[in-house]
Amino acid sequence: MQTINRKLTFPSLFAETLQKFPNQAAYSFVGEEAITYKNAYQRIRAVMAFLEKLQIKPGDKIAILSHNMPNWGISYFAATFMGAVTVPLLPDFHPFEIDKYVEHSGATLLFVSRNLEYKIKDIEFLMPPTIICMDDFSIVKSKVRNLQFDAQAVPTKEYSVQENDLAAINYTSGTTGTPKGVMLSHKNIAFTAIKAVEIHHVDEHDRIFSILPIAHSLENTLGLVLPMIFGCCVYYLQKPPTLEILLQAMKTVKPTAMITVPLIIEKVYRENILSKVNRTWMRRTLYAIPVVRKAINFMFGLLLKRKFGGHLKFFGVGGSSLDATVENFLMEARFPYTVGYGLTETAPLLASSSPYHTKLHATGQVINGIELKIDNPDPITGEGEILVKGNNVMQGYYNEPKLTKTVFDRDGWLKTGDLGMLDKDNYLFFKGRLKNIIVLKSGENVYPEEIETVINSFHYVDESLVVEQKGKLVALVHFNKDEIADNYEDLQTEISEYVEKRVDELKVELEEYVNKRVSKFSRVQSVISQEDPFKKTATLKIKRFLYTKNG
Repeated sequence: MQTINRKLTFPSLFAETLQKFPNQAAYSFVGEEAITYKNAYQRIRAVMAFLEKLQIKPGDKIAILSHNMPNWGISYFAATFMGAVTVPLLPDFHPFEIDKYVEHSGATLLFVSRNLEYKIKDIEFLMPPTIICMDDFSIVKSKVRNLQFDAQAVPTKEYSVQENDLAAINYTSGTTGTPKGVMLSHKNIAFTAIKAVEIHHVDEHDRIFSILPIAHSLENTLGLVLPMIFGCCVYYLQKPPTLEILLQAMKTVKPTAMITVPLIIEKVYRENILSKVNRTWMRRTLYAIPVVRKAINFMFGLLLKRKFGGHLKFFGVGGSSLDATVENFLMEARFPYTVGYGLTETAPLLASSSPYHTKLHATGQVINGIELKIDNPDPITGEGEILVKGNNVMQGYYNEPKLTKTVFDRDGWLKTGDLGMLDKDNYLFFKGRLKNIIVLKSGENVYPEEIETVINSFHYVDESLVVEQKGKLVALVHFNKDEIADNYEDLQTEISEYVEKRVDELKVELEEYVNKRVSKFSRVQSVISQEDPFKKTATLKIKRFLYTKNG
């Protein structure tokens, strides 16, 4: 296993960057002037001094509940530089979840952004004794009286932070309904960030556009810690990231790199590409011809790059599987995308590839410096559970020794709970979650994710979920009714009546479409229209447990 000859702690790595790039832009809201790494360090030191006066000590837990902003990273690094442990909380957590995780972690201080204070309003009496507004570091609640943040202050103590010291307790967003506190050290996170740059090079000239919640380990490692180590500038939105706002912001920032989740690029594809293709019968016919489709996709790719600011070199997609049709388009469009695979428990990256070495439907090559193997692979398919070892593997689940023991085997391998296979080039192919497998009465194993990929390639489908109901495979499908309504031409019929009638027709067409493209064991017996969008985690993965009979 390869090693990295640097001290893998945040204060040590920040010091290296400060020495190399003190005047390099570090953090900024879109459209505003960035603060430099020198400015950021001064602000971090001032927050450390503030935390000292609030009686925070090494090992104390500090929760962070905030939308993305420069002060998110400032607060995170201030806490970890002095040996405290951060508890990042996702902005979409429900108040009862926030209460539960704050209590479970034993947090003694909470940073909260002003626009999320409403989430703790009714449970403030259950919150830590100290609450700080992250926007300006004003005190919301504290036992220490007459204290104000001093932007010029410096800490009075020296802190010795070690690689294996705990940096964060990340509570997973819960697609299974059982969130856990993942303990990640400085080394876990920094190791992953440094290894990620072996996949795609970044430096002080790069502009990172951060749109996923920094509280999620994917954005935390690759969108906060990685840019800090390599001197990049990170840009944040001040508004909710609707598609229109995202595209407008990218024209301003002209990002060179960003991390996102499949649903965002899938929505861009359907609304900006597929809608144009399907506008007329002639276009659909031409697009069905492979050589013509590839030429059209290449032209669309040029358009898409311009929409994304024109300078994009790395467009990382993670969090869940990318729709096969969308990935095929991105590859033919020569768009600089790459797919990644990992877990919060591995800080999080395990496999990825550069945008110039992607392999269709693969999650990339196993990253250097970790061990990954397929446990007891099927002799025919090569599929088995993915097991890993390495410097990025968590220390365990906080205050859950029995649960921690269940995810490690006797030889110290972390059992991911995911099915996958490795090809001869060491590319990893993700097949689905073990717990999601549907076992039919015939004894056949069905992977719902594979069927959902086929369903999602059907016109007018936004998203889907395959579940078992009374021994039958049922597809829950959310159709894009707005797009259906766009094709309304019948002046004799009410538009709502037309849409509902068309949905009924599409359900029949979709069932036939899917069952021609899957094995006989994976055929769906019925299609049910899902009126509302599925409830999702912060990385826009469907909370599957809410829709399954065993959820």
